[in-house]
Amino acid sequence: MDDYAEYDGLGLADLVARKQVTPAELVEAAIARIERHNPTLNAVVHKGYDAAQRRAAGDLPDGPFRGVPFLIKDLGAQVKGWPRTSGSRFAQVAADAEDSELVRRYRAAGVVLLGKTNTPEFGIPGVTNSERLGSCRNPWNPDHISGGSSGGAASATAAGIVPMAHASDGLGSIRIPAACCGLFGLKVTRDRTPICEVSDGALGFSVHHVVSRTVRDSAAMLDATGYAQANDPFQAPAKNGPYLGELEKSPGKLRIAWSAETPSGRPIPDEMQAALLRTVELLKELGHEVFERGLGVDYRTLYRAQSLASASNFSANVQRWLEALGREPEDHELGPLARRGYEAGKRLTGQQAFWGFQQLRLMNRQILAAFDDFDIYLSPVMATPAPRADWLDPLMDDLREFDRRQAATYPYTPPFNFTGQPSMSVPLWQSADGLPIGMMFSGRFADEATLFRLAAQLEKEAPWKDRRPQVWS
Repeated sequence: MDDYAEYDGLGLADLVARKQVTPAELVEAAIARIERHNPTLNAVVHKGYDAAQRRAAGDLPDGPFRGVPFLIKDLGAQVKGWPRTSGSRFAQVAADAEDSELVRRYRAAGVVLLGKTNTPEFGIPGVTNSERLGSCRNPWNPDHISGGSSGGAASATAAGIVPMAHASDGLGSIRIPAACCGLFGLKVTRDRTPICEVSDGALGFSVHHVVSRTVRDSAAMLDATGYAQANDPFQAPAKNGPYLGELEKSPGKLRIAWSAETPSGRPIPDEMQAALLRTVELLKELGHEVFERGLGVDYRTLYRAQSLASASNFSANVQRWLEALGREPEDHELGPLARRGYEAGKRLTGQQAFWGFQQLRLMNRQILAAFDDFDIYLSPVMATPAPRADWLDPLMDDLREFDRRQAATYPYTPPFNFTGQPSMSVPLWQSADGLPIGMMFSGRFADEATLFRLAAQLEKEAPWKDRRPQVWS
């Protein structure tokens, strides 16, 4: 199928429904693109070709994505019979015994699972590189990063291997790779979709959805997966109607606050500031009320609280692996960031950890209250386009320097993981070097509907569909 990569997921499913192509043919087209592009990108780290071919040849559910090839991020989500590494030499599962609830919902939507995508160890950094799985590269320029921690999902989607892929976001891990790779990426409301981690491994910060080339694929997949999980005491408020239907509605005149403020107070580069101001002008042309206003929070206190809570929580997660495997990790089995996080968490007291939890809750209320005055908050996703892979390397010897570089690159995404609000990356612009630039729009708690309406409007007025990365043909 020569034009396979020209279609989004709903487009491919429509071809299947009209019997113009079979699911088996779609799987073979996706396999061909993996074999062509993965040596350059290292996006797909487990190939489930045999299972995919058998699945495509059998009876598939009559879901919205019947027959569409799909990839699962190798972090958290369990696929029956497939290995799970979490990007770690220590946290190894040879073959999961059953599917996660979210994976069952993906299957019910009709997709054919083709393999697993690259992720950094335990999803810690915003760049996909680990000693276990290696470095994942950006299809727009393989010298640059694909983002993290869903970098494999974004790289594979941007390269046309699949029209969309499973991703998760704990501090920006859907929005950052989407911005790096020129995709649409929505971090959904907390508990909108089922968690995959047995212990809710990221304090509720982490949510699961997809990265996609079109807004409508994201909406349709959230319709298929975004409903309450049985026996879960934490559930997002129910939606008012199908998200796919929201794309046909006008967003109306929205009040949109925007800011380029960073936690450090340092300005972002001129190119990113210009892209932000260009977005402001586009929104004004579309009839929205747009004004400059920051979130008004003490970022130093916010991130101190988060670091205490996250470090103690990460150490507890590693403890669960110790209990499962019956031993401590050997020196070579944890990468530098994971080892540092594990040891730091063990040194914290319960008082420190719970101060962090309490302070985050207090400051979350402050951020949520800011949205009483506006509908949407706009900022860049990142402070720069995707950096070079040799500059932002989580395996570098000087971890403090890596921390400094990462903080300078990713100043914007985490607060909306803390509050649980929906937040999306929209690939509106490109840099002078031809790299994608994503703009971040964050909405009120549980209000994905408004974000989808705005995203559809932006997709129509500033379309990105026909842009092609270097790694495509």
